[in-house]
Amino acid sequence: MLATVIQLIINGLLLGGIYALISIGLTLIFGVLEIINFAHGEFLMLGMYASYWLFQLFGVDPYLSLLMVIPTFFLVGLAVQRIIIQPIINAPPLNQIFATVGLSLVLQNVALFFWKADYRTVRTAYSTLCLKTGGLMISLPRLVAFVLAIAMISALLMFLKRTYTGKAIRALAQEKRAAMLMGINVYRMYQIAFGIGIACVGAAGAILIPIYYAFPTVGALFVLIAFVVVILGGYNSLVGALIGGLIIGLVEAFSGFFLSPHLKEAVYFVIFILILLFRPTGLFGRG
Repeated sequence: MLATVIQLIINGLLLGGIYALISIGLTLIFGVLEIINFAHGEFLMLGMYASYWLFQLFGVDPYLSLLMVIPTFFLVGLAVQRIIIQPIINAPPLNQIFATVGLSLVLQNVALFFWKADYRTVRTAYSTLCLKTGGLMISLPRLVAFVLAIAMISALLMFLKRTYTGKAIRALAQEKRAAMLMGINVYRMYQIAFGIGIACVGAAGAILIPIYYAFPTVGALFVLIAFVVVILGGYNSLVGALIGGLIIGLVEAFSGFFLSPHLKEAVYFVIFILILLFRPTGLFGRG
């Protein structure tokens, strides 16, 4: 029984690291721009397809594709923020919701038009490899995905804490007016923050494709989990998104084993409702 529990903890943490990378981009966008990006899942889907086609057409390993996916999606994020988000940055919240939901539907249907509804994934020489130690089995692709996710999250946190641009983004998230008075180019920081958020979710898609299928509506599945993670960790806490992702990964692993794989979504949505009722700012969020 102890070995089973340890195995579930390992599986949950490996999955939770990917959830954290997906969610940290959503947290950054909301914390700085104060816009809920309902198209976040579709950028994850595009990241999965980008890595898939790089592998199919050019033989680029999914993990090496990060070197192309991250800068490309950062530039895509800059363009989307400038063309779609910037004009509605001060619009009523309902307009912002409709804009991002509309973008989500457009991206889904564009993917459906070009790539149909077929399920696609990447099979490499290491896709089925497992590390065995002490009776435990660790999937190599999941382990690599976890390590890459944690490395990228750590790099992002270091960037936000050590660089001038990172400090400017944090200042803007804390108090917009004070940041403007200090001479920070608010709209430029909006663009960079949105670009980083989209780059994070695009990278999550690239490291997810060796262990999950890509199809036009796959983003809807993961963005719901991302919302739960963001609420659990706190709307504006990147560390909270990391810890929240790990917690949800553990919850999914244990509930799927002890209850039913079909009930694991219900369990973390119950947690979602309870957090909203009793601690709406999340574990680490500000009021």
